[in-house]
Amino acid sequence: MRVLAEAGYCGLTMDAVAATAGVGKATIYRRWASKGDLLLSVIDDATADQLTRPDTGCLREDLLVLLNSLAEVLAGPSGRASRTLLGALHHEPTLAEVFRQGPLARWQEAFTEVIDRAVDRRELRPGTGVWMAAEAGPGMLLQRWAVTGQPLDSAVVTVVVDELLLPLLRRC
Repeated sequence: MRVLAEAGYCGLTMDAVAATAGVGKATIYRRWASKGDLLLSVIDDATADQLTRPDTGCLREDLLVLLNSLAEVLAGPSGRASRTLLGALHHEPTLAEVFRQGPLARWQEAFTEVIDRAVDRRELRPGTGVWMAAEAGPGMLLQRWAVTGQPLDSAVVTVVVDELLLPLLRRC
């Protein structure tokens, strides 16, 4: 992650990764056949560990926990590397597909679980638009993080949940 954050996707080499890890390049190639495989493995593992799947018993609280976990990922040490990786997805179709099947799919599953539980608790009507919530909330955070460079904190997450997601979900 450090090499990706410092060098960018194009500047990332297996030599640099091996040097940073303090191992020979052959050690890196034994585990990952390519730069893309290495990045996907690292990003996939990092996002799997950092995604919280809350079950607080309340839709609003679940959404706050879920989006705060994303804000922490973006604002944390892996955020810079993630920004670099996101920039490369457009030019690397294989990387983009695995990203969609890994981190993005897990994000969608987490939102689906939160919304399904809210439906079961009768906080939302059945058929609520999961995809809209799963894209709208993170989309706001990603735009703030990647485009405007504004800070992400719990106050921002609270505004996104209270003023965007809850009204959106309750209209569906």
